Formats: sequence, structure tokens, C-alpha cells
Amino acid sequence: MPTAYVLGALSTGRYMGEARIRKRKPVRHKQMRDAERELGESMGLQIDMSSGFIELAHFEGNDIMMLDREIVAMRIEVSGSMAWVPTLRGIMKWEPERSWAAVDKGAIPFLMNGADCMGAGIHIADPSIPPGGFVWIRDQDTGAPLASGIALVDGEEMMEMTKGKAISTIHCVGDDLWAVET
Repeated sequence: MPTAYVLGALSTGRYMGEARIRKRKPVRHKQMRDAERELGESMGLQIDMSSGFIELAHFEGNDIMMLDREIVAMRIEVSGSMAWVPTLRGIMKWEPERSWAAVDKGAIPFLMNGADCMGAGIHIADPSIPPGGFVWIRDQDTGAPLASGIALVDGEEMMEMTKGKAISTIHCVGDDLWAVET
């Protein structure tokens, strides 16, 4: 490896293949009303982004939405169609009371490494979560968001499971989307 490349990578903090935000463009609030409503429905909240600076961008094959330069939502496939769902930063910003599953301390290290959430680690879950729907995972003690994903079973069944996967993880604390600097 040439020395200049190594020195360049060290000084800039970037190297070939590093994930970064692309195609970033500002949009008007009225263009994002449907996405705002969709986000609110997924979390059971009324969201108002009219006073913020909204941008759309592309990150690792997914569309993302930024509010005041913070990545708050991403567009993924949920229940067979594309939908806007909150990122962990969006969950921390809006503090939803719906579509969550609480896990014990034993599951946290695995979730932080991007593993799917197993049913045995889930102690409490929102019973209204449908199979194939968006769900965010939180620490049962602190309530802090740890990861988000797609439910493989409904909320009632999650609480009764003793083995097997319950949630397919799409985003977690410490992944590339969490670590990206805007």
C-alpha cells in the first residue's frame, strides 16, 4: 500500500469504501407531508417538522430524511411496500409510546453487534405490533432505544416466545447509519 494513501486516510479520517451520505438536497415541508404523516402513524404520534430544515439524501442504498442536519428517518420495505420509519435518532427525538419491544441486559451486547432479536430476550412488547411491521427495541430498565427492525411475529407472541427470532434488525446503535457524521 503506498505511503501517501495511508497518510491521506489517516489525516482525513476517510478511506476508500467508507459509508457516507450522498445526493443530499433540501426539500420543502409541503413535499414531505405524506412522509411526516406516515412516520407519525408508525409511532402513534403527531409529528410536526414544519419549523425544521428538511433534507433528503441517500445512504447505503436507502433514502434517508434529515431534520436540522440529524438523520431522523429512513425509507425501507415494511409489509411488502416502501415506508418511512424512524431511525434511532428520530426515536430519541420524538419519544414514541408505540411499536416497541423491551429486552433484558443479556440481549443488549448481541443487539449492539447487529444481531437479530431473539424472542427469549423480550420481556415486554407493545401488543399491537403486527407481523411484518416496524418495531423499535429498547432497554427494559432505562427505556433507551437500542435497535429497530421488522417484527417476524406479533407483539403478543413476542412476549410468550422462549426460542427463535422475533425481530429482524435493520438499524442499531453503533452501526454505519448511527455513526455517520452529517
